[in-house]
Amino acid sequence: MSKKVETIGVLTSGGDAPGMNAAIRSVVRTALGHGKRVFGVRKGYNGLIQGDIFEMDARSVSNIIHSGGTVLYTARCKEFYTDAGPRKAADMCRVFGIDGLVVIGGDGSFKGAERLSELGINTIGVPGTIDLDIACTDYTIGFDTAVNTAMEAIDKIRDTSTSHERCSIVEVMGRHAGYIALWCGIINGAEQILLPEMENVTEEEMIRGILNNREKGKKHNLIIVAEGVGGSAELAKRIEAITGIETRASILGHLQRGGIPTATDRFHASMMGSYAVDLLLAGKSNRVVAYKDGQYCDFDITEALKMKKHLDDYQIKVSGMLENK
Repeated sequence: MSKKVETIGVLTSGGDAPGMNAAIRSVVRTALGHGKRVFGVRKGYNGLIQGDIFEMDARSVSNIIHSGGTVLYTARCKEFYTDAGPRKAADMCRVFGIDGLVVIGGDGSFKGAERLSELGINTIGVPGTIDLDIACTDYTIGFDTAVNTAMEAIDKIRDTSTSHERCSIVEVMGRHAGYIALWCGIINGAEQILLPEMENVTEEEMIRGILNNREKGKKHNLIIVAEGVGGSAELAKRIEAITGIETRASILGHLQRGGIPTATDRFHASMMGSYAVDLLLAGKSNRVVAYKDGQYCDFDITEALKMKKHLDDYQIKVSGMLENK
């Protein structure tokens, strides 16, 4: 069992996700409620290495639960991929007396947490990523807000595209994971969904579908493309050149990372942040908080990083059956 934790640090790392502030708030107030000191680390692992660290109290996290982004800021840290980076960070934890650290982020952030744990810093990961791509958990903080943001944007795009009888190609985030694209394809009624994890229809098949829909009287076609597939602007040009149907590409980009977090994200973030503190106070380290089968639980980070996540076959099947034809 790891040593007793008296002072807890918290940082956010990698891409920001709506709900991170709710998780920070939960970590701080849960730790304070147990009589522990809490330090916030600004700018992720970069800030930890550089000592950009400050003590937090209950007022430090007042009025942040409804805010998007992260009040601790975030960054990607190339130095953490070297041997020296994690050692500097562990040394800085000792300088500030931080013997337990909560890392809110994705897989890349958890690899850093794993290394810190190896260096003697009790470390717990909390899954904060809009991509829903962490295999050990059914839910990641930020996904629900990102999907709702994309859904609302796509609804608006459909309205104007229908008025102009266009074909719309909308690219959503998800470099290696197609969860946002799959969900938006279903909830926005897309004619086609292109995902990085699977073999998609050919361009010829897609164009035949668009022309068939036009013959049947459809005024608008919607194609959802995951970021990992990409090429949306070029695809739009080719479709318009071949079909003669005005085709526009819209890349939603980082719009999906911001905004007021939904109730779902606030709730899960609050529960996960508190659970992370409970793990530290129980002497645990190298664990990642998860939400699995309706329960909050935890996994060894090393084992969690080895797990592979796959799109649900039934969801893919349903998405194909629900395509507007």
